[in-house]
Amino acid sequence: MFDDHSDVIRDIALEAGLVTPAQAEEIWESHATTGKSFSDSLMDAGLADRPTILQAIADHLQVQFYSAVPADPGEALTKLLKAPQAHKYVVLPVADEAGKLTLLAKDPFNSSVISELSFILQKDIELAVADPAQVEAAVTRVYGEATSASMEELLGEFGEVDAAAVTDEDVTKQASQAPIIRFVDLVLQEGVKAKASDIHFEPFEHEFRIRLRIDGSLYEMAPPPKNLASAVIARVKVLSSLNIAERRVPQDGRIKTTISGRQIDLRVSTLPTQFGESVVLRILDKTVVNLSLEALSMHDDIKEGIRAMVSRPNGIFIVTGPTGSGKTTTLYSALREVNTEDVKILTAEDPVEYEVEGIMQVPINHQVGLTFAAALRSFLRQDPDTIMVGEIRDLETAQIAVQASLTGHVVLSTLHTNDAPGAVTRLIDMGLEPFLISASLEGVLAQRLLRRVCKTCRTAYEPDKDVVNMLDVDALEIANKKFYYGKGCADCNRSGYKGRQGLFELMTITDQLRSLITQKAPTLVLKQKAIESGMRPLREDGLRCIFDGHTSIEEVLKYT
Repeated sequence: MFDDHSDVIRDIALEAGLVTPAQAEEIWESHATTGKSFSDSLMDAGLADRPTILQAIADHLQVQFYSAVPADPGEALTKLLKAPQAHKYVVLPVADEAGKLTLLAKDPFNSSVISELSFILQKDIELAVADPAQVEAAVTRVYGEATSASMEELLGEFGEVDAAAVTDEDVTKQASQAPIIRFVDLVLQEGVKAKASDIHFEPFEHEFRIRLRIDGSLYEMAPPPKNLASAVIARVKVLSSLNIAERRVPQDGRIKTTISGRQIDLRVSTLPTQFGESVVLRILDKTVVNLSLEALSMHDDIKEGIRAMVSRPNGIFIVTGPTGSGKTTTLYSALREVNTEDVKILTAEDPVEYEVEGIMQVPINHQVGLTFAAALRSFLRQDPDTIMVGEIRDLETAQIAVQASLTGHVVLSTLHTNDAPGAVTRLIDMGLEPFLISASLEGVLAQRLLRRVCKTCRTAYEPDKDVVNMLDVDALEIANKKFYYGKGCADCNRSGYKGRQGLFELMTITDQLRSLITQKAPTLVLKQKAIESGMRPLREDGLRCIFDGHTSIEEVLKYT
């Protein structure tokens, strides 16, 4: 219940006296471990029942609580909302008095429902609290099943769109036509439903492609006609408040929208190409990403190592890996470990991906000169305990990060290197003095994201000897071990993979490693010493995932 508002509900439970601070801490740990929402964990612990929690939420929001959802609100009320609106926001009208429309909402915390529906309906809107599952069932009962037009139906409607756009005015006019608006809404809906991480709009010479990135792989959607590419892209730019007329330079924007009653954040990036603008939307859906170390499929010793590093009084902790390997998610999860009332946390991000309660987050803005280095320099005057810098990109940022760590701050950041020992070499290449690195660096975590073998169609098999040889392991080590692959089923879209699994390698900086860093030892020497000190390389962690049946040999060979 209310999965993406667990931190708010924890505060409400404390405020209402449903739990003591010690009980709240214990339930929060259970919520982080199991992945269940805080309210569900609270009910499992027997400390409060569903109506009590819902009443506390209503009191906190200063709105009415409905213990039962009306079976039929009546035609006069239901016709105030159209069925697509009721399904989009998952709301049910229950009262219309003195010009104020009261709606039961699946998510009463989503304030954008009020602002958007007030504008659409030209009425004052108030949300009321009820059991989310009951609200959802009532919306389906009163308004029928959610029927989103199929892609084929919408593509058929494009015949009605005037495709002869010459001026910016024509393109803007096209972008505001109903079929284009509905098409873009459906693409966003499909992307969120498929748990895609990105949506790509790509204009080519003879076609306009739309692709979804799901679990790291791209899948193509039914494409609209090529001559409507500019209208579809203009619609996305309108939603993200970008300049439609400017097509010569890249632009960045954001879309905040409600899909199936949930608030979804989309990061928008445009790029001018030979045949029009390419647009990529990064979907930031809090309900899909669980920002907790417990949810990251790490080995227990790695989790404890990270906890120890971020809890130290000072030092630098770096996460490395290629783009899209989940570095930011790991850093947020590490910050959640120390995000308590007595710790001041500041982050500089490009851009801010997830808004986290209790953390001061600063978006980098290169146009006005707010770079990572400038933000970091200002942070030191803000009396923080822990600092997160999105990425160490240059010598200036690296120097200030070291200075911050040496003056009693914990600094978390990311780098792009292939493995953990490579981070040291990368910092030296930037121009950082080896003795400063050895004095400030506490640990480096390298990570990769691999596709998980689909649990529904997982099948054991005997792999080819040549493929096993590529793993470079001892024959005795793999004797009697099972190997799996996904046959492909409806659950995994015939790909054989569903979801993703992390691979991790944690290098803790020991005294022997500090000595080698000061001597400018090559990466291979650092790696050997780190393995002797207990570091498990990425490939070894990959083997653990293969033998546990989580992933395939091909995925491990591809990423390690």
